[in-house]
Amino acid sequence: MRRTSTVLLCIAGLMGTALPAGAAAVPAAAAAAPGTCVSSPGPAQGDARKVLTIAQRAQQEFGLNSVVLRVSSGDREVLTTALGESMTGVPAEPSMHFRTGSVAIVYMGAVLLQLVEQGKASLDDPVSRWLPDVPHGSEITLRMLGDSTSGLRDYVTDPAFDAELEAKPFRKWTPAEVIGIATEKPLLYKPGSNWSYSHANFAILGEALEKISGLPLDRLLTQRVYEPLGLSQTSNQYTPQIPEPVLHAFTSERGTYEESTFWNPSWTTTPGAVLVQNICDLDRSSRAVGNGELLSAKSFKTQLDPGTIGLGHATATCPATACQLTNTETHHFGLGVIVVNGWILTNPSFSGYAAIQAYQPADKLSISVTVTQGPKSPAGNSAQTIAERISVALAPGHPLKMR
Repeated sequence: MRRTSTVLLCIAGLMGTALPAGAAAVPAAAAAAPGTCVSSPGPAQGDARKVLTIAQRAQQEFGLNSVVLRVSSGDREVLTTALGESMTGVPAEPSMHFRTGSVAIVYMGAVLLQLVEQGKASLDDPVSRWLPDVPHGSEITLRMLGDSTSGLRDYVTDPAFDAELEAKPFRKWTPAEVIGIATEKPLLYKPGSNWSYSHANFAILGEALEKISGLPLDRLLTQRVYEPLGLSQTSNQYTPQIPEPVLHAFTSERGTYEESTFWNPSWTTTPGAVLVQNICDLDRSSRAVGNGELLSAKSFKTQLDPGTIGLGHATATCPATACQLTNTETHHFGLGVIVVNGWILTNPSFSGYAAIQAYQPADKLSISVTVTQGPKSPAGNSAQTIAERISVALAPGHPLKMR
C-alpha cells in the first residue's frame, strides 16, 4: 500500500542456560495457553536457527525497529519469534496486532469466488448489475475488478491525493472520494485488455460483495473467512484504532521520523475490510489461502490464474509507471493474490509497517513476516526481502524472488 522507512537495535536476549553447539538464542517466551501466539521456546536449532539468523541479520542490516515472524512447514511450527521493540523500552511480541491491508484483497477475491460457486453472481457480470452508478460499470466485470484488469486508474498514485494524504494523515476518506479520484479521468485501456494495479478495483469490489450477499462486508468476511479458518485475532477496524497489544509503527516519509501507528487507513480499501492481525493469524491465513481451503478445486484454480498471464505492458494511454509489469506464468497477479514461482502470496505495506504472507505448496512451507521501520531503513518492503532469504534457505528448489 504505501512507502515506508525505519530503525534497528535489540539483540535477542539469551536464555538462562548454556546453548548447545549450533544453536541460536530466541527471545524467551512465558508459558502460554494453547492457541495463544508466543515465541518458540529456545534455543533455536536446525531450520529454526537458519530462520532466526536471517531475521537477526536483516534487522540490523535494514535498521528495523522490529521483525516479527512465523514460519511453518505443513502443520509444524518451525519458528515464531519477535525481535526488537514496538516502542522504546517495549519489546515486540508475536501476539501484537498490526495492519495487513492487502490481505483483505485476498479474502475478498475468495469470497467473490464463493458467491459465484453458489450461483449468486458470475465473474463476468458487469459491475453495473450490482452498482449501477459506478462510472464504466457496464464495461468492467467483477473478474476485472478482482484481477486488476479494469483499466481504472490508481488513486494512490494521483499527485493531488498523495499531497493531501501526506499533509493530513489522520483524515478520514470515504469510498466515494477515493473511487471518484480514480474514475474522473479516462480509463487507461479497454477493460480486460491490459493489467495495472489499482486500489480502486478493490474499493469497488467490496461494495459489490455487499450488494451480492446482502451483508455488510465485515460480517461477510467474518462468516466466510475468519470464523471458518479460526482467525480469532483478525478484525476490521472502522477507525484508526488497533486492538491491544499493538505493534507500533514509525516512518520518515513526511521528512520527520514520527509515529504512524494510528494514521487513518480509511483510504486503503472498502470499509469493512481494513484489517489488523497478529503473526499467528497471518501464518494461518497464508496456509489456508495457499492450500485453497476456502474454495473448490475449480475456483482455486481460477483464483491463481484468472486470465492475467500475458497482460501488463506500457501503451500510449497506459504509461510504464502504471502498466510496467508483464504477467508471466511464473510471476503473475491472480484474483487478489500474487503467484511467484509457485508461491502464493500478498505483501502489504502502510506507513512504517510492511508484511508478507507467502505459501509454497510444493514444500508445504509458509513464511509470514511483519516489520516496523526505523529512521534510516531503506524504502521498500523489508519483510518481503526477509521472506525471500528464508525461502532460499529452506526451499532452495523453489526460491521466492519478487520483481
